[in-house]
Amino acid sequence: MGAQITTHEIKQQPELWQEALSNYQGKKAEITDFLAKVVAEANGQVVRVIFTGAGTSAYTGDTVTPYLNRHGDRSHFRFESIATTDIVSAPYDFLEADTPTILVSFSRSGNSPESVKTVELAEQLVHNLHQITITCAPEGHLAAKVEGDANNLLLMQPAGANDKGFAMTGSFSCMALTALLVFDQAAEADKASYVQAAVNMGHEVIKREAEIQNLVDEDFDRITYLGSGSLGGLTREAQLKVLELTAGKLATIFDTSMGFRHGPKSFVNSKTLVFDFLSNNAYTRQYDVDVMEEINGDKIAKRIVAIGTTQDQTNFSGENFAFETGVKDLPEAYQALPDVMFAQTLALLASIKVNNTPDTPSPSGTVNRVVKGVILHDYEG
Repeated sequence: MGAQITTHEIKQQPELWQEALSNYQGKKAEITDFLAKVVAEANGQVVRVIFTGAGTSAYTGDTVTPYLNRHGDRSHFRFESIATTDIVSAPYDFLEADTPTILVSFSRSGNSPESVKTVELAEQLVHNLHQITITCAPEGHLAAKVEGDANNLLLMQPAGANDKGFAMTGSFSCMALTALLVFDQAAEADKASYVQAAVNMGHEVIKREAEIQNLVDEDFDRITYLGSGSLGGLTREAQLKVLELTAGKLATIFDTSMGFRHGPKSFVNSKTLVFDFLSNNAYTRQYDVDVMEEINGDKIAKRIVAIGTTQDQTNFSGENFAFETGVKDLPEAYQALPDVMFAQTLALLASIKVNNTPDTPSPSGTVNRVVKGVILHDYEG
């Protein structure tokens, strides 16, 4: 079926998360010293942390930023997610010369032209710059560039996270997890427990593949992903997996649960599957459930499924993919790990359904594993 590589790379993620946690624990002292150095050199200014990458790597930042803006060290850092594609095309809109900055580069290969150029622009324009490079390829340009640079911390991901398939799967989830572990202010024991909960839920996705296949067997040609906060950020990655692995044969859309009513809801018809990543925050969850109940009551979609844990109250009255091993209070950014495994599995099965080959999904070859054909221009500012 041309899906052997991608199937393996989706399935191995729970083990990769445990390895990513172990790698983080082994470098904890170095990370702490690096961040302390950044804060000291900021001389009392709040440090701007920019999560950056292109495509899936950009969505990694979109997923972790909302959570860290609540649970990170906001007395010293402010967190932003800005795609390399935005920075490269208009650096004057996004880089601040006099603001102490940590540029956190997410990159599977370390060779994406926009990622390389973003680093060059930041080094050119930002006076007090530190970098954290989170990548999966030790031979990549970004990893090699760190050598001998005391202002650049390299956090290599597990070898298995360097996906060989077209779509980023383990690379996305491991890079997101590493960023969370670095900046989350939770106790180390709590972080380890969050990872273990995500691991259990990830294994559950694999065991319940037949339920996901049942959804894919429906007569549909559109998929909608909704969510809030960090899980709202995750919707971009979830819909991209469908778009990539089916080579655009299925139409997709993403939005926040609250934003969906303001026009994008027009996308839903009788051949649409609607999914919402339910927040574990009781307040936010009400809005996730409200929009699901509304769409359910409208009777306009093929199927509507809530993805998440079961709470004591505020559950969707319709169809749920409820994690039986789920932890009710698992923070949303860690919940994103098993949630994205659900989305990846659905995209894989959908790709096979439309007679595509997930490992090499672009029959024309116009979309590549590492972007080609980008012309980079010198910037004098």
